[in-house]
Amino acid sequence: MILRDPVHGLIAFDSAEDDIVVRLLATSEVQRLRRIRQLGVASLAFPGAEHTRFAHAIGTANVMKRLIGRLRDVEHDLAPEQRLTRERAREALAAALLHDLGHGPLSHLFEESLAGAPLHEEWSTRIILDGYSEVSRVLAQEDPALPARVAALVQGRHELTYLARAVSGTLDVDRCDYLLRDAHSTGVPYGRYDLDWLLRSLTFGRDNAPGEAPPLAIDGAKGIVSLESFILARLFMFQQVYFHKASRAAEWMIRAILSRAAELVRDGSALPQMPVAIASLARHRKATLDEYLELDDGVLFGAMHAWESSSDRTLSDLTTRIRRRSLFKTLELYGMDATGCAAALQKARDIAKQAGLADGSYVGLDIATDTPFSDEDDPLAVVFPHGAARKPGDVSFLLGRLRGETVTRARLIFAPELRDAIRAAVAE
Repeated sequence: MILRDPVHGLIAFDSAEDDIVVRLLATSEVQRLRRIRQLGVASLAFPGAEHTRFAHAIGTANVMKRLIGRLRDVEHDLAPEQRLTRERAREALAAALLHDLGHGPLSHLFEESLAGAPLHEEWSTRIILDGYSEVSRVLAQEDPALPARVAALVQGRHELTYLARAVSGTLDVDRCDYLLRDAHSTGVPYGRYDLDWLLRSLTFGRDNAPGEAPPLAIDGAKGIVSLESFILARLFMFQQVYFHKASRAAEWMIRAILSRAAELVRDGSALPQMPVAIASLARHRKATLDEYLELDDGVLFGAMHAWESSSDRTLSDLTTRIRRRSLFKTLELYGMDATGCAAALQKARDIAKQAGLADGSYVGLDIATDTPFSDEDDPLAVVFPHGAARKPGDVSFLLGRLRGETVTRARLIFAPELRDAIRAAVAE
């Protein structure tokens, strides 16, 4: 199989080792990812951000294939039992392709909207291990033990430490693809970095316990620049895309919609076109796998369109606003501590109450945080020909300054008709 990809160019899965990817791509569970946007509602702020989890899954598998090639180039110093066999490469490729298999509609947004519902990682594991899913059957045809091994690797567990960290770690194949793909689709150049040089800079560390596989490492000082570029790309994408005010406002509104719909269902109200899985998750915090796999972006947006005619004023209003892109406004709370943010939120709630919008769906506090880089608990190191391995933050001035730092954006989110009054109240 040869594919054209806007990020990686030609992608080829054409060897006996890659055949597992080709067969998994044909399963209904993987094809479902075509109907789930990678960045949720970010297209309301960035019109090109319509790419899907399916494209990201293919890109991630491609990065894993390239990484496998690099690791084999530098594995000469490893003990035979620590090297990448064909079987280990096969499960690594499958795990890379399937790592996001359990995402619900609008990706991370959905699981954040229904309190107590399983996270996408749990759904991924259920799909892979379920003996009736097409994915599970394809894996089991290769080896009856393969579903369990792939599920463990998706969760970041493997006897080869470096392989586990390649699937879930600071420098994993997931991030390697999504930064480039999200930057390309949003038109934001800050997410670009030198993937070719980064892969070429990878080698194996030396600080491993006897009998354990060594961790991944960066080869020498010249390789540290590629890691700096990667970490900075992630930092800038969070600042410019993932924390964008319009995206965060739209996400907050949809969480309010789903929360309101779930509340109505629990109270016995019948909503038109309510997906079975959402009703089950609202009532019982669980759903069957078949119910969950029926969910995708189209199903959710179809339901929200139907809810515009709901007799519940709040649900009808919020769903109508979303479809018309009448998004809530935001107010940055620069420099405010937790006490100040709480006070600003209370002022906003008082104003909403005076305007007759007091049910909690029209005013909220959004706090977005991310830690771009930390090497405290990460085995990734920088190694030199003559000298001890060192932590990246000890070698790089940039990474040393970023190490352990958290980026925080606190905002009030509120209906547009409340903007002037809230801004004036908070300014006081």
